[in-house]
Amino acid sequence: MRATLAILITALVVSAAGVANAKPKNTIRIIQPDERYLGKTYPEWAAVFWQWMLGLPLEGHPVVDDGLFDFSAGQSGKVWFWASPEGTITRTVTLPEGSAFFLSLRDVDTSSLEEPPFFGATYEQQRSNSVWFADHIVDVFCTVDGVPVDLTHFRFLTPQFEFTAPTPFIFGATGGTGTAVGDGYFLMFPNLPRGKHTIHYGGTFHFEPGELGDEAMDFTKDTTIEMTVGK
Repeated sequence: MRATLAILITALVVSAAGVANAKPKNTIRIIQPDERYLGKTYPEWAAVFWQWMLGLPLEGHPVVDDGLFDFSAGQSGKVWFWASPEGTITRTVTLPEGSAFFLSLRDVDTSSLEEPPFFGATYEQQRSNSVWFADHIVDVFCTVDGVPVDLTHFRFLTPQFEFTAPTPFIFGATGGTGTAVGDGYFLMFPNLPRGKHTIHYGGTFHFEPGELGDEAMDFTKDTTIEMTVGK
């Protein structure tokens, strides 16, 4: 009996030592809502995202499902940005190791170059319109490698920013230089571990009858990113 007990105790001690000395697995870190990354806040990074998004040519634009999508298009520097079409889609991409990943989940902008209902000439008009639309985002979600992310505090309103759009651009027939304000849900991943990851996210713009049309309207996004970090 005592010999058996001694063996069990020894096994438990060895097991505990193994756990204590084990190297932790790579974890997925997300910049928190009140943090800065490379000196910028979330609202400031969201503005940079919109400048990238509005500045891309219409052909091959990431929010168009035309088969010409190139994840590297327009990407430079430490942070790579993401956008995707409405509806359900899966995209397979490679993120250079060491690059941060800025994910737009559900968002909207109002600018001086777009047509109504997304036109605003002043900061106040752009802000109030974008807030109104973003208030209609429901059921927003994100999972990373199967683990859900609490998005409660990840909605951000941008400052007013200036952008330059080509002709045509994604939201209009004529580009140029304009101003805009955006609102929506965003996540910044500063250092996704090397290897394969699955990011699944989406949400719905829901409008009651009379808000945009005579009937209720829903615009739903359900995107899966199959991502490889590094080669």
